[in-house]
Amino acid sequence: MSEALKKILAEDAFVAIEPGVAMPVPLSLQHAGPTLQLIDGDRNPAKPRSILIALHDFSLGGTERIAVRLANEWAKIGAAVTVFAGAAEGPLLTMLNPMVAIARPATPIMRGRGSQWRLAAAVARQIARDPVDGCFVPGNYHWPVAAVVSRLPLSIRPVVIAQISAALRKGQRGPIRQFLYDVRMRKLLGNVDATVALCDPARRQADHIIGARRTTTIMLPALDGGVARPSAPAAANQRIVAAGRLVPEKGFDTLIRAFALMTAGERNPAAELVIVGEGPDRVRLTALAIDLGVSDRVYMPGYVPCIRPWLDASRLFVLSSRFEGFPAVMVEALAAGRPIVATDCTPATTELLPNFTAGRVVPIDDAAEMARAIAAMLAAAPSDPVRLAASVDGYRLEPVAQQYLDLLDRLDTARWASARV
Repeated sequence: MSEALKKILAEDAFVAIEPGVAMPVPLSLQHAGPTLQLIDGDRNPAKPRSILIALHDFSLGGTERIAVRLANEWAKIGAAVTVFAGAAEGPLLTMLNPMVAIARPATPIMRGRGSQWRLAAAVARQIARDPVDGCFVPGNYHWPVAAVVSRLPLSIRPVVIAQISAALRKGQRGPIRQFLYDVRMRKLLGNVDATVALCDPARRQADHIIGARRTTTIMLPALDGGVARPSAPAAANQRIVAAGRLVPEKGFDTLIRAFALMTAGERNPAAELVIVGEGPDRVRLTALAIDLGVSDRVYMPGYVPCIRPWLDASRLFVLSSRFEGFPAVMVEALAAGRPIVATDCTPATTELLPNFTAGRVVPIDDAAEMARAIAAMLAAAPSDPVRLAASVDGYRLEPVAQQYLDLLDRLDTARWASARV
């Protein structure tokens, strides 16, 4: 055993955790450096897979929601799952299955400057004290965890799988910022065992940036197995629904402007817009709707735990974002049998909206083009909801969760096989 590893394990910094019980974990990390020493023996294939998921907190982000759903499903399948949370708080904490263990630092790590690296240090210390088979790093925001954990000594280093959740290419960055982003991505993910993209265009982008073919496409686990069958909207239904945090990147200001253009001059008198979600932009968006004279037809009911009832009561879903990774809400909308008007803000548009039946793609921040697309979709005959729902069958949680476990098993087996050579 290396002296660096002994130093990590000698610090009695961690305690055993029980399923569903959060235990205190201090934050300090002594960098271990690389070593080729391996622990004696092989992994026992009869032992349940042990997986640690790193989360900053249980906030209402799409990354956090998907991580919690995967944790629940993996535990249901029989894996020993631990979520290490920098701060074990947030609305999604109530969604976590009691079979999933929770670990947290003694002093919460709140989001802020440098907090991702402090979280990475705490996760590495947790793994040093209580090794696991795999570490799942959900989403771009948590990539520093992947960088630190992938440099642990091989005797305790788990298989590290990092998910790509946000767009890798953004026109808003410009060439210099994009270059710096690519350099940072290579640095953070250069030593992980696998990266997981949510669609093939993102997979190709990731491999190009990293400079190695280590990215696997695994679909977004956006749907539960028991999702309700879609129903056709009423012929007179002219309700438009959007959903997301009320923040500038979601482009709801463009959507409200598009709605005002579409309904100007008494056109589309039955149309109404519902924006489901909460956030700091509520006051600004409310004022904009008033200024444009559509406040009586624009509703913002706030956060809801499930968007499906709003989709069932709508005719059309709109994604107005300025940038996205692979938004689960698009899959949810199609599963409900609702077509989509979406900005060209994500590779998901080419995957999910292959034709005008499923929806239309419009330029980012183009209110006039968005208005024309929405009006055309509302004027057309309703799309076949069953066919739309069938197009996203591959995004169900159960098979996707199993694909992650299969990937972990392949990587773990390959690691031990190479260690014996």
